[in-house]
Amino acid sequence: TMPRLSDTMEEGTVVVWHKNVGDKVAEGDILAEIETDKAVQEFESEFDGVLLFQGAKVNEPAPVDTILAIIGEEGTDVSGIVANGGKTSTASKSKPEETEDDEKPVVVELDVNNNSKSEETNGRIFASPLAKTIAKDKGINLAEVKGSGDNGRIIKKDIENYQPTQAKAETKTESKPAQTFVSGEDKVIPNSQMRKVIAKRLAESKFTAPHYYLNVELDMDNAIEARKQLNTVPNTKVSFNDIVVKAVAMALRQHPAVNSTWTDKEIIQHGDINIGVAVAVEDGLLVPVVKNTDQKSFNQISAEVRDYAGRARDRKLKADEMEKSTFSVSNLGMFGIESFTSIINQPNSCILSVGAIVQKPVVKDGQIVVGNTMKLSLACDHRTVDGATGAQFLQTLKMFIENPVTMLV
Repeated sequence: TMPRLSDTMEEGTVVVWHKNVGDKVAEGDILAEIETDKAVQEFESEFDGVLLFQGAKVNEPAPVDTILAIIGEEGTDVSGIVANGGKTSTASKSKPEETEDDEKPVVVELDVNNNSKSEETNGRIFASPLAKTIAKDKGINLAEVKGSGDNGRIIKKDIENYQPTQAKAETKTESKPAQTFVSGEDKVIPNSQMRKVIAKRLAESKFTAPHYYLNVELDMDNAIEARKQLNTVPNTKVSFNDIVVKAVAMALRQHPAVNSTWTDKEIIQHGDINIGVAVAVEDGLLVPVVKNTDQKSFNQISAEVRDYAGRARDRKLKADEMEKSTFSVSNLGMFGIESFTSIINQPNSCILSVGAIVQKPVVKDGQIVVGNTMKLSLACDHRTVDGATGAQFLQTLKMFIENPVTMLV
């Protein structure tokens, strides 16, 4: 049946079937790629047999728990199973003389398979885990490698036999012509599962949580110098966003009311501090979660965020990597946005919007000098976080970011 891969998933969409009705299927074979509300994931069979029925059509949403695929012995009549929504009690049999156990087909609930296949589908590249590891070690771009495995899957020998000059020559000869659009012509883009869930959840948040916003401007001179010092340490690459994420976690530990969730019966103040970091992807927004952020170093946060961001853009995040956030951070500073407000990512009570660092005249010790400033906007759910509580949290956060050394004490 169509599995529920996240707590918010209500339906899934098959992007591509890798097996057709009548094809033999072995345990471990990739059957399909399914788009959930958060990612596209590959699914493998747990059984040997023949694919007898595909319950979901490509690019058509199918509700969770409806039949996704049926695998059994060749020739088995599955019409009764399909008519009963997956129940096998009234299934007819093509070979009555054989035992029921021999003839009963299996309604397959597919499991996540993190190994990728090789054929390029919707711009995604598939390769075996070993091939990926070798390619990473050798600095080879998988997009330039032609796979020789099943359905074009990139395997170990493809990486070992890779010739950069040949790949570049082939790329030039096979380049596609630029896409053209007719002036005045409308372009219809079907809503993806991700876009529909984003629309639903943000609308629920905006219209059910009474938002209010607090704004503060920070002096970033010390933070700039501290980042330079941190990045002199070998194998360290800390961004300003990493500093903000760490500071948020430290401030939440001092202001537990902000690290909370509203329910109709109670307010839950979370013991763990898990920061969700918003990442823009091609058709929406994903929020991978850094678990126990307050207990991690700048370097650990940096490595984790970079890993999540890279896999988010490739739609390779696992469902549990995007769950259990207690606070969210959204940063548009890299786009030159100086100030903005965000919609709360429920069930969080707050989300922090981070703007760009701007160089401008500031007053220090009664003198006008050139300084570096950054604006933060905190969106709060007034049901859990009162104005004074939010303001006190921002004061603590401001202190940590303006003086990063205090986070090391």
